Amino acid sequence: MAEGLVNAFLGDRYEAYSAGTEPTGYVHPLAIRVMREIGVDISHQRSKSTDEFRDVAFDLVITLCDDAAENCPVWLGSGVRVHLGFPDPAQARGSDEEIMQAFSKVRDQIDERIRAWLARQEM
Repeated sequence: MAEGLVNAFLGDRYEAYSAGTEPTGYVHPLAIRVMREIGVDISHQRSKSTDEFRDVAFDLVITLCDDAAENCPVWLGSGVRVHLGFPDPAQARGSDEEIMQAFSKVRDQIDERIRAWLARQEM
């Protein structure tokens, strides 16, 4: 979701890529759905491993999952590393509505916190 949010709303200043320590091989259908609710299509994105980006020179690496700080204690590539932890909405339990709310909540929190962090850096 972060890749889609940054590229859709901040793409004039930033280019985002997402990857994980344990890629699933697909973008979660509920992530696609909640992003469509705000006009962002991430259906073309794919689940990628961090290994795919080891030789890429990033200016900034933002880790997002709650456990990413433990699973990725050292980013071996270039760039400043920042951790903004969020619960994995794919792990949410409850009714369909409660699970959708978890995805929507994480989407909104990612958008708010990444925009705020980037805005502070631009000052």
